[in-house]
Amino acid sequence: MKRRIFILILACCGLASCGGEQYSDLRQFVKESDNLPRGRIPPLPDVKPYEPFTYDAYALIDPFKPRKIEPPKTVAGGGIQPDLTRRKEPLEAYPLENLRMVGTLQQNKATYALVKGPDNNLFRVKPGNYIGQNFGLITEISEATIKLKEIVQDSGGDWTERISTLTLAEEAGK
Repeated sequence: MKRRIFILILACCGLASCGGEQYSDLRQFVKESDNLPRGRIPPLPDVKPYEPFTYDAYALIDPFKPRKIEPPKTVAGGGIQPDLTRRKEPLEAYPLENLRMVGTLQQNKATYALVKGPDNNLFRVKPGNYIGQNFGLITEISEATIKLKEIVQDSGGDWTERISTLTLAEEAGK
């Protein structure tokens, strides 16, 4: 019972504290806001009627299917093609980006290049060896580069030659 009376007295004090002149500035602001000019909302635009569209592009060329723009070339002898029957060499298992030239050496007037694979194995190559996954034939070895001729397939399915180089890798400590 005492608890109920205490809560009732506390509620009356709380309500009494909300009244009085301490919120007169808020009441004044609300009265002034009523006298301000009101904004105008523009009317909604007219709704256009729905016009159905018939899709007739079934006979057109599919833009997502790869096609060659020029007609296929016919070359006597079949053009450039890699020798798919040739036995693969060990360095043809790795992409050219993962191989590093780390040095050269000469033996009996022949120049060899030292190539390190991604698994840190060291290989000795000479002109005529194959390297990389694009049928790269080593054509020349110098002190700082290995030049090779790759045979790659374009988007139309034709084989083309591309000249690439593998340069001497600088050591991180130098």
